[in-house]
Amino acid sequence: MFNRKQTKLDAKEQIKGNIGTMVLIIIIMGLISMTVIGAIFAPAMSLGLCLIFIGMSNDEKPNIADLFKRANSFARALWLMIITQFFVMLWTFLFIIPGIIKALSYSMGPYVLAENPDWTARECLDESKRIMKGNIGKLFVLLLSFFPWFLLIMITFGIASIYVMPYVGTTVAGFYKSIRD
Repeated sequence: MFNRKQTKLDAKEQIKGNIGTMVLIIIIMGLISMTVIGAIFAPAMSLGLCLIFIGMSNDEKPNIADLFKRANSFARALWLMIITQFFVMLWTFLFIIPGIIKALSYSMGPYVLAENPDWTARECLDESKRIMKGNIGKLFVLLLSFFPWFLLIMITFGIASIYVMPYVGTTVAGFYKSIRD
C-alpha cells in the first residue's frame, strides 16, 4: 500500500551517504547526453538510472556502472521514449488535462523496461497503464508535493538538483515498487 509521506521519508533515508555517488552519476549522464551519440543512448542510460533508483529504494548502494547496465536495450528504450512522447502529444492535442493524465499513465514505462529488458516498448506501456490504473492521482499528488523543491532548483540555478534529483528519483522508484507489487 502506497503511503506518500512514508515513501518520501524512506527516500530521504536511502539517499543519505549516497549523494556523492549520485552527483557523479548525474554529471556523467549529463556530460554523455550532451554529445550526439550520447543523446541517442540517453534513453538507455535513463533505464540504468531507473535501476539505480530502484536499487536505492531497496537500500542498495548506487553504482556508477549500473548507469550503463541497460546499454544493450538502447533501441527498446529509444522506441519507448518515442512512442510515449507521440501518444502523450496526441492526447495533449485533445486538451492539456488528457495529455497530463496519459503522461502519468505511461510514466512507469521506463521502470518496467529497466526491470524487464526483454519486453517490447508496447508491453512496457501496457504494464505502466495497468499498474497506474487507480494510481494516477497518487502520483500527481506525489509529484506536486515536490513543487517547493523544484522552485528551490530554479532559485539556486540548478545547484539544488544535486540533492533533489536523487530524492525525487528514489521517491518515484519507491512509488513504482509499491504499485508494482
